[in-house]
Formats: sequence, C-alpha cells, structure tokens
Amino acid sequence: MDPVRLSVLDRSRTREGHTHPEALRDTVRLARELERLGYHRVWVSEHHGVPGVAGSAPTVLAAAVAGATRTIRVGTGGVMLPNHRPLVVAEQFGVLESLFPGRIDMGLGRSVGFTDGVRRALGRDKGDAEDFEGQLAELLGWFRGTSPTGVHARPAEGLTVPPFVLAMGEGAGIAARAGLPMVIGDLRNREKMRRGIDHYRDRFRPSVWAPEPYVVVSGTIAVAGTPEEARRLLIPEAWSMAHSRTHGTFPPLPPAERVEALTMTGKERGFYESGLTGHIAGTEEQVAYELEALLKETGAQEVLVTTSTYDRAALLDSYRRLAAITSG
Repeated sequence: MDPVRLSVLDRSRTREGHTHPEALRDTVRLARELERLGYHRVWVSEHHGVPGVAGSAPTVLAAAVAGATRTIRVGTGGVMLPNHRPLVVAEQFGVLESLFPGRIDMGLGRSVGFTDGVRRALGRDKGDAEDFEGQLAELLGWFRGTSPTGVHARPAEGLTVPPFVLAMGEGAGIAARAGLPMVIGDLRNREKMRRGIDHYRDRFRPSVWAPEPYVVVSGTIAVAGTPEEARRLLIPEAWSMAHSRTHGTFPPLPPAERVEALTMTGKERGFYESGLTGHIAGTEEQVAYELEALLKETGAQEVLVTTSTYDRAALLDSYRRLAAITSG
C-alpha cells in the first residue's frame, strides 16, 4: 500500500501479574522501539482511579518518553482539559517544548473522570466538560500571550506546541471552529466517524495553528502471521471491556488463554464478542487492504493505533509488521 503517516497511543495498560510501574516502563520501552521502526509520534493518555491503566499523569510520562527517545514526536492523547486549569496545562507543555524543542504535541480531550467517585476526587462533575471550548480557547491564549489577566505563562508564551482535539460527539465542531487538527475514532462505528470527519471539514476555519483540516483516525489494529494470531491480540482488551460493562470496574489485561478458558454469562459473552469486532486485524495482506480502504474512505492524513494486549512481545511484532506494510 502507499506510505502513510503512522503513530501510536499507548495507554500504559496494566497486566495481570504485573505492576503499575512495569506498565509505565513498558510504555517507555515501546516508544524506543516505535522510534526505531519509523513511527511518526507516540502519545500517552490520562486516566484516574482505573485499576487497568497506570497512565494518570500524561505530561510527566511524556517527559520520560521524550527523554528516552531522540527523534519521534511525543505527546498526549490526551490531557483531559476539564480536569485542569488551562494555565497549568500551558505551563506543563511549555516546559516539555523547552526541554524537547520541536517534538512535543498537545492532544486535548474533554472527558471528566471514569466514575462519580473519581470526579468528586478531582473536584469536577460532568458539567465541567460543557465548557471545553472556552477552556481550549483560554489554553491557546496562554501560548499567544492574549490572556486578559495580565499574567504571562512561562515558559509557554511564544512557543508553538501543536494542539489536537480528541473528537467525540461535540469535538468535531469544536476542532473545526478553533482551526485545529482532529483525532477521531473508533473504527467500530465507521458511519459515525465519517459524519464527524465531514462535519469537521465542512466547518473548518483556518487558524494560526492549522491552515487546513488535518484528520487523524484512531483505533485498534493488530497484525500477525495468521488471522487467528491477530484475533488473539484483541482478546485481553475485549474481555476487560466486557468486564467493565458488566461489573463496573476496568481490570488489568488477562492473558488470552485465560479468557478463552472462562465460562461467561450471556451478557458477558455478548459484550466480549462485540469487543472483538470492527477492528482492523489479520495478516499483512488483510490489514493492508482494510487500511487502504479506510484511508480512501476517510481521506485521513494519519493513523493513530491504539492497540492494547497482554502479550507485549506479540504487540511489538504487530507494530513491526504494520510499519513494514505502510512504509511503501
């Protein structure tokens, strides 16, 4: 297939029998390998109080990743802006850009906590996400030096850190009005994704940050020697999501063989089977065909891969295979 700009979001998923610190170190190690394989950027995420995710401080983890690499772009997918004061976010990214100039991305989302308890602990509620557009404008203003407060964000002011909007629901319109690149998923609902992309492109207003629309499509992609091996990469995350939907907690990733031996209720089985569908998974030839169709369908300029699985060696092999088929 034709070459495509390829990036990775690693969510620092914890695994059964492994610690949270191990998950964070796994992310840093993976970033080194992705750089060697020629990936364009690597991003980390923000989650709070989730047993299955170690990444709770994305700008801190991004600093570790950037410090362990030399050329790959590093950023967040994303910092959940409603959880933070925009000035503090600007300062954090200003520090990152100052330490690693020309390599930092600022991916921003509008979620506020996984549960009511987490939101209370953060001092936030669901309504805080409603002002995401205003928070975004304030954040960008700190970089431009346009805050009406008379305060200056140091060292952010005057720096250019590329901002991206993680688009879910309202996000496409917000990204368009702000004139920012947009990241949109997931691959399991192509029609909704296409509507969001069309909405974004139709309403895009050029800005100092982006002269024209820039679309990043995100989702799970798994590549292996056989379709069966590729499907096994999807099993741990599919079960973890099914468990969260039926038990209210998002657990660490289990080995695929343990999931395959489980007896599931009908409800669990339904969520589990649903979690295995809609992704791009298979051999190199199958994935190349599906990926090419996705890019033709969406006109996206970049693909952000979000695959999580228990077997880190198999995950790295998947990324090697994917890089080989998309490098031209």
